Amino acid sequence: MTESFTKWDAADHLHSAEDARLYLEACAKEDPGDGSLIRAALNDIARSGNMSWLAREIGMSREGLYKALSESGNPAFSTVIRIVRALGMQLRFTI
Repeated sequence: MTESFTKWDAADHLHSAEDARLYLEACAKEDPGDGSLIRAALNDIARSGNMSWLAREIGMSREGLYKALSESGNPAFSTVIRIVRALGMQLRFTI
């Protein structure tokens, strides 16, 4: 009997706003400083919901949002802020 594996996708496990918040928070803590994990987490969160709605909400095309959040994407900070706000979250800085 051969084993088959499927690719694990975080988007399949984000079922609530709280799941998304906790996931994004964990990725922000582990980010190496280049924003790559934050970008990847936002991509997973966006894919777990309605990408078309999110793109319209932040004033981008769906394709543009996919590109910005892709592995080779480099979204502007303003895009990240608009995504976070559209998802009903806030960006906070604390000490």
